[in-house]
Amino acid sequence: MAPRPRLRDSQRYTIDCRRGLTQMTSDSTANSAALVAILRGVVPERILKIGNVLYAAGFRMIEVPLNSPDPFASIAALAGCNRPDWIIGAGTVLTPADVRQTHAAGGRLVVAPNCDPEVIRTAVQLGMQVMPGFATATEAFQAIQAGARDIKLFPACTYGPRHLQALRAVLPTSVRVFPVGGIGVADIPAWLAAGAAGFGLGSELFRPEYELEDIAQRAADLVRSTREARRP
Repeated sequence: MAPRPRLRDSQRYTIDCRRGLTQMTSDSTANSAALVAILRGVVPERILKIGNVLYAAGFRMIEVPLNSPDPFASIAALAGCNRPDWIIGAGTVLTPADVRQTHAAGGRLVVAPNCDPEVIRTAVQLGMQVMPGFATATEAFQAIQAGARDIKLFPACTYGPRHLQALRAVLPTSVRVFPVGGIGVADIPAWLAAGAAGFGLGSELFRPEYELEDIAQRAADLVRSTREARRP
């Protein structure tokens, strides 16, 4: 019998995505729509299985930091799933060229650790969702002036919820703030009470050495904590 032809990567990715869609569902999407999964160090060989696990838990935004192995391949694989409620993109985006490469790979989310107006403007011009980093009111308003409507308080653990609460008093209500860095399950209620719209979740959710079962449990715990903290 002749051997079966080997699937191209793009074909394999499509099949894997379809399996994920039919096998995994979640009723918690509305509560986790503003949770960004930060997959620093992920490799393309694992990206779809991890992505399916996160999708099942309710995560709808995934960031592949550009200091990960072959990040644009991972972004392209996730984007190729064509899930209409998924926003896929890059983190640690430092230059306009990074923005354009992310867009070319199918990414529509740009996350940066800093506030670079050129990065922000490039993403906005390409119709992408951009989330620049900030720490002070000055940086926040620089990001807003450049076109950002989502901003990333980073590193959140060194500032705390009271810092965000003070900033929210002067920031436009239409601007969403996402604390990132050192946010765990127990921290979510205080940050939401201070005015956080959502969170970027890194090592609390994913490390390259974590097994799928561990990632699934961590994702479920984070979604549950968010859901419970938002209950009236």
